[in-house]
Amino acid sequence: MAVTFLFCFLCVRFFYVQVLWSEELGYRALDQWTREIPIVAERGQITDRNGVVLADNTTAYTVFARSNALTDKEKTAAALAEILEVDRSQLYEKLTKKKASEITIAKKVDKEKIEKLSQLSLDGIYYSRDNLRYYPKEDALCQVLGFTSTDNIGTTGIEKYYDKYLLGENGELLYETDLVGIELKNSVAAYLPAENGYNVQLTIDYGIQEIAESALEKTAAQYNPVSAECIVLDVNTFEVLALANYPSYNLNEVPRNDMELLNKLTRNGLVCDIYEPGSTFKIITSAINIEENLQGNPNAFSTRYVFNSSRTRAVDGTKVKCWSNHANGKHSNQTLAEALNNSCNPCFTDIALSLGKETFYEYLSAFGFGTRTGIDYGGEAYGLLMPKEAVRNCDLARIGFGQTIAVSGIQLACATAAAVNGGYYYTPHLVKRIYADDGYILQQNKKSLQNRTISEEASKTLAKMLEGVVKDGSGKKAYIEGYKIAGKTGTAQTFEDGKIAVGKYVSSFVGFFPADKPQYLALVIVKEPQGAYYGSVVAAPCAREIFEGIISLKNIQPRTGE
Repeated sequence: MAVTFLFCFLCVRFFYVQVLWSEELGYRALDQWTREIPIVAERGQITDRNGVVLADNTTAYTVFARSNALTDKEKTAAALAEILEVDRSQLYEKLTKKKASEITIAKKVDKEKIEKLSQLSLDGIYYSRDNLRYYPKEDALCQVLGFTSTDNIGTTGIEKYYDKYLLGENGELLYETDLVGIELKNSVAAYLPAENGYNVQLTIDYGIQEIAESALEKTAAQYNPVSAECIVLDVNTFEVLALANYPSYNLNEVPRNDMELLNKLTRNGLVCDIYEPGSTFKIITSAINIEENLQGNPNAFSTRYVFNSSRTRAVDGTKVKCWSNHANGKHSNQTLAEALNNSCNPCFTDIALSLGKETFYEYLSAFGFGTRTGIDYGGEAYGLLMPKEAVRNCDLARIGFGQTIAVSGIQLACATAAAVNGGYYYTPHLVKRIYADDGYILQQNKKSLQNRTISEEASKTLAKMLEGVVKDGSGKKAYIEGYKIAGKTGTAQTFEDGKIAVGKYVSSFVGFFPADKPQYLALVIVKEPQGAYYGSVVAAPCAREIFEGIISLKNIQPRTGE
């Protein structure tokens, strides 16, 4: 019985070793009799929509030593120290005392030094090529592109979000050695090639990006804000054409040793941060009212309705005021278009209260507030929208003119685009396609409709009103002769520790053109400008400069006789 059991045990063990364990044992044997030099894959390029290279690679080398294969460690240490410009005694200690079979001597060594090393033919010294990330445009799109770690792994931005595609797969160069790691004479090296990473093409138009960044720099120089941001969106696809944040930093000189500064400079505020939109949100309130009026809702105001000319509204014991004192007949007998021109808060209080929170919240959901847009970028904010059940009339009234709600820049840009493009809300994109060097397309991002917001008729009516805001209302400083520019200004107070911060404002403007057939939309946000702080004064001229730049870049001709 015992003999039978032992025989069965040996048979099972034999089967396990020869069949089930054979592959692993083969790898172990190969590892014992070979030494590997890594062949680093090239990280994929990142380009703009027109092929302008924004993230590339530059070549450097890593130098290795195999201590068991070194014939004269003192001589080798002296030669390496001289060429690599490192401390000779420390290097010698590393070569003699470190127990690892393979020792990394130096990284990021340039080609000239490697050529000098190769001429010496030092036993036991090897080197492999590295691919270091290089950003030709330096600080351009820095918060969008992000950067890589010292090991070439995506750390922030697009580099991180699409890291698995950009990274590639390293190869190896295998040398036959004896058991102590010394290369055998007449051994044949085996070459396992690296597979380079895929390239990523952004939706960004670098020409428009340059225009946006230049406009923000000028605004920052004039008003010295805490930050300034701009996003330019294709209204009909929701492709991001530009996304700029001020201040910026050089991607080739990342401040890795100062984490507080690094976190501040690398944060993409338009996607990851939220703010109170103020009067720019009146675009959404107007869109909801116009659509409900067209749908026959008796509580919605018609475009010809004349609002109460009183400067204030009392809601739940709180008072809503207009920024104007209404003296000399100002803001009296206003239609919806005139209320937009004048940015009169009480009128939008009336709209929100008349529609009620059930209807209002249905549209807020359709416009994407309180949820992520789905943009292909990590860390997107949800925004801040009060639970419907907790909303009182005074809260609803303030939401109507852009208070008691917080949004991200990308949320407001997408919502505005969906209000003026015929009512179509698409998923925004930063990446257009992912492709290999040979042209093979792995992934193509096409426009994807999430839902409808309002009808095309309501959208056209709203766009016409917003054209009037730029031509005759608070957005005059965004006006460009011969072009149908539309938009809305916003000025909101900031909060600190749950209280209004005295003297601190967010100035903004969201606009688009052509008003009758929207294509380009720009949202400008300037936080805590010094001196002037109204959106009409600070943000609208910045948007105008961006639009003028796009007009020049794309050679868009003015319209005559309109």
